[in-house]
Amino acid sequence: MGVEEELLLVSATGEPLPRSKAVADEVSGIDVELELTRAQVETNSPVCETADELQTQVAGMRAKLAAAAAEHGGRLLAVAAPPTGQAVQLVTRKPRYLEMEERYGLLTREQAVCGCHVHIDVPDKEAAIRVSNHLRPWLPSLLAMTANSAIYLGNDTGFSSWRSIMWSRWPCVGQPPYFESAEHYDKLVKTHLAAGTIMDEQMVYWDVRPSSHLPTVEIRVSDVPLTVDETVLLATVVRALVMTALEDGGLGPELQPEVLRAAYWLAARDGLTGDNLDVLRAEPMPMKQVQRLLIDHIRPALEQLDEVERVESTIERLFREGNGAVRQRKAFREGDDLIALTEVTH
Repeated sequence: MGVEEELLLVSATGEPLPRSKAVADEVSGIDVELELTRAQVETNSPVCETADELQTQVAGMRAKLAAAAAEHGGRLLAVAAPPTGQAVQLVTRKPRYLEMEERYGLLTREQAVCGCHVHIDVPDKEAAIRVSNHLRPWLPSLLAMTANSAIYLGNDTGFSSWRSIMWSRWPCVGQPPYFESAEHYDKLVKTHLAAGTIMDEQMVYWDVRPSSHLPTVEIRVSDVPLTVDETVLLATVVRALVMTALEDGGLGPELQPEVLRAAYWLAARDGLTGDNLDVLRAEPMPMKQVQRLLIDHIRPALEQLDEVERVESTIERLFREGNGAVRQRKAFREGDDLIALTEVTH
């Protein structure tokens, strides 16, 4: 498994800081990429065999990047949307991003949002498609678990994951369709390309997608988590979901699209703090119970990985102490330093 984390550069006062290239150039020994806006940087972990290995890698990458940000008068935040500043950002000077700005205008310039993407090996593209179908019922749970963008530009948005609401404005995003085969997937992508809604296959932004060049599947539903522990939790749960899907071998359950859409919306609004849906039965259910269904679903895979205790204890702590969204909102309400709360320290 491997993880990509998008992180936000800000000034001393917390406003987005457009110095991603200078900060990335400062770092050595880790894989750092420039993102769509100049206030974002992305770290890419190497392939990790265990959760402990991933924990060490993510913590090290965050620390190195935070130190580089400090060298350029900046601070590095693990937050999924800018908590202060202006909506419009400077776009990174890469041909692809500049073309996106030309085609998509303000949508591109307002996209300083940060997610976390998990990559898991699968045998082939057909397997990746089956995995996508199997993961669809659990994507709202992953979104709720990692929600970390309640405060945006000095306002309480009323949502736990405002990033997911902003992200939904793009074409070819959100819940992946139910696919009958890799051929079905390719046909839908070709339709988007022919229509001009996307520039190329890299702009397939569904929350689960097969790699176009590697035998992997990418799960991209989540906000960037506030803590390293939460990132490791996400990656471990995703790995267990993929293992469970591959063990099943079937195409996966079909769902009512509007039920899944409702579950997504509730997860974005309420995160871990409210009710959601058991999408397999289309029944309302407290989010704590939905998360229990998820853990029960993947328990055999977690036992195989020897990660039951880590996953259960981390989820219990999130319900007890709050994920990023809960902690952001509490700090905002009580007048505490939101930038300090979300800052990656080293």
